[in-house]
Amino acid sequence: MVRWGILSTANIARRVVDGARLAANAELVAVGSRDAERARAYAAEHGIPAHFGSYEALLADPGVDAIYNPLPNSLHVEWTIRALEAGKHVLCEKPLSRHPADVERAFDAAERAGRQLMEAFMWRFHPQTEQLVGLVRDGAIGRLRFVRAAFGFDLPDDTNVRWLADLEGGALMDVGCYCVSALRLICGAEPERVSAELVARGGVDARLAGLLRFPGDVLGTFDCGMDVAPRAAIEVVGDAATLQLPDPWHGPNPEIVVVRPGAEPERLRPQRVDPYARELEELSAAIEGGPPPRLGRADALAQARAIDALYRAASEGRAVAL
Repeated sequence: MVRWGILSTANIARRVVDGARLAANAELVAVGSRDAERARAYAAEHGIPAHFGSYEALLADPGVDAIYNPLPNSLHVEWTIRALEAGKHVLCEKPLSRHPADVERAFDAAERAGRQLMEAFMWRFHPQTEQLVGLVRDGAIGRLRFVRAAFGFDLPDDTNVRWLADLEGGALMDVGCYCVSALRLICGAEPERVSAELVARGGVDARLAGLLRFPGDVLGTFDCGMDVAPRAAIEVVGDAATLQLPDPWHGPNPEIVVVRPGAEPERLRPQRVDPYARELEELSAAIEGGPPPRLGRADALAQARAIDALYRAASEGRAVAL
C-alpha cells in the first residue's frame, strides 16, 4: 500500500481523493496547505489522517511515500522537483509544463532521486480510451485519415487561476492539452508540424484552435475554450468508418459510436471505471517495483514540445515544424 499526500487543497484534488478510496494499492494519508486551518478542515472533510500548514512540512513527513501535485501550472515543476528531492514519488497534474527544458529537468531530478514521476492525464487510463486506440490499431476504420477533438467550457470568474497569465493559465494549458494528448495517442506518432490561432483575454488564450500534421498524411484538428458552451468530443475518421466519442475526457457514461457507410451506427459500451483510481493504481504499482507507468519522460516531453509549438505558431502566424 503506497501512502499518498496531496500538495495543496485545490479543487481538482477532490477527484484524486475519491479515486484513492477505490484504488487497491494506494492510501491517502496526508494533505498540505499554506494555510494550516484550511489543511485541517480539508483533512477533516475527507477523512485524511494527517494535515500540515506548509508544503515543506508535508514533504518532510517520512510517513508519505508519494505526492500528488495539483498546484497551478507555473508551480508544477518547482514543487515536483522539491518533492522528488525530498525522496517522494510524484504524480503531477497535467500539464507538467509547456516548456520542454523544464520537463527534462523534472525527469532528471526523478532519475537522480531514484523515484517515479508521472504526468496526470487520467483520461488515458479509462477503458474507453484503451478500446478506442485498439479499434484504430486493429483497422476497424480502415486507414486513418483525420482525428478531431474538442474540449471547452464557460468560466466567467476572471479571478480563477486559469485566467492568470503569471500562473500559466489559458485554454490550451487547461483543457486543450487533453486534445493534444488524444491526437498524439490516436495517431500513434508525434506531429511533424503544427499551426494554431488563438483569441486572447487577460493575457491568456480564451480560445485556441490547432492543426497538427502527422506522419502518413494524417491530419489532427482540435479546439479548446474557456468562454464557450460545454463541449467534449473525439472523432476518428478512416477511409472505411468513423469512431465518435461524445464524452472522452471524464467518461462517466462511456460510449464509442462506430459509423459505417450504409449501416446503422454501432454503440459500444466500455466498462465504467474511475480513471483517477486507475492512474493511482498504475503509478503505485510502479513504485512497488512493477512495470514503469505508461506516461513517462518520453510522453511528457513530446506533449510539452507540441504545446510549445502550438503557442509559437499562434504567436508567429505560421506553421511550426517539430
